[in-house]
Amino acid sequence: MTAVENPGADPTDALSPVPAWGSRRELPNVGRIKFSYGPMDCGKSTLALQIDHNLARQGRQGLLLVSNDRSGPGQITSRIGITREAIELDGATDLRTVVRRAWEQGTHVDYLIVDEAQFLSPEQVEQLGELADEATVDVYCFGIATDFRSRLFPGAQRLFELADELQPVQVEVLCWCGLPGRFNARVSGERVLRTGDTVVVADTAEPADGNDADTPSDPPAVPGPGTHTSDDASDVSSAEVNQATPRAREEAATVRYQVLCRRHYRLGDLGPAGSGHGQLRLT
Repeated sequence: MTAVENPGADPTDALSPVPAWGSRRELPNVGRIKFSYGPMDCGKSTLALQIDHNLARQGRQGLLLVSNDRSGPGQITSRIGITREAIELDGATDLRTVVRRAWEQGTHVDYLIVDEAQFLSPEQVEQLGELADEATVDVYCFGIATDFRSRLFPGAQRLFELADELQPVQVEVLCWCGLPGRFNARVSGERVLRTGDTVVVADTAEPADGNDADTPSDPPAVPGPGTHTSDDASDVSSAEVNQATPRAREEAATVRYQVLCRRHYRLGDLGPAGSGHGQLRLT
């Protein structure tokens, strides 16, 4: 019988009881996972470094983690010119082991800052959940929600499912038409690409030395020969950008990204000639 059928029923009967004040101390102390997300150029890395700075000033100790930063491995880089060294992750990294090694070296880990979190595997997001629940580590993740096909990255999807708090980054990026930009369109020439490798950390200009902009001179460790690129986001690992074929690397040198509103992303409309060029340069 529902509350509507029985006017005398207490509508709060379905709610879990609130623990008495004295028993709240018996509740487990757990960390929290926060996922801040947004399109390219909205200030995610800047926010990540600011939070790390604030927490460190309060006497807390943390680790900076990153995967496939646009400026190369082992660092978090903000477009406003701030750079910090970070631990480079690949698809085989066990985040619990990273924290355990820090403990073994005498470093107490109060929090983790994870930039480019969209490149995490779902299993690695599960590991973050374990660290938050069992080791009371606070986790701050920053990343892009959707790939160039407007589909959720596997890591971002799992974060949406498991995070305690979801926060869109408030620095607004605009489409060329003036509406809020949400979609990271991959552009070659003047055409929006709809197919291709899911992970391409590319820039829009050809490097002066002829090398690919998304291929660091000293790439991080990558998984074994079983790693492959695929149009299926569920098959993608964070290291696959370094496993691209020569043809894919050649194509990446001419690729740029442009943030568009939903309508212009759907239509593939890049705006008046030249309006989008350099909008979101990645280097």
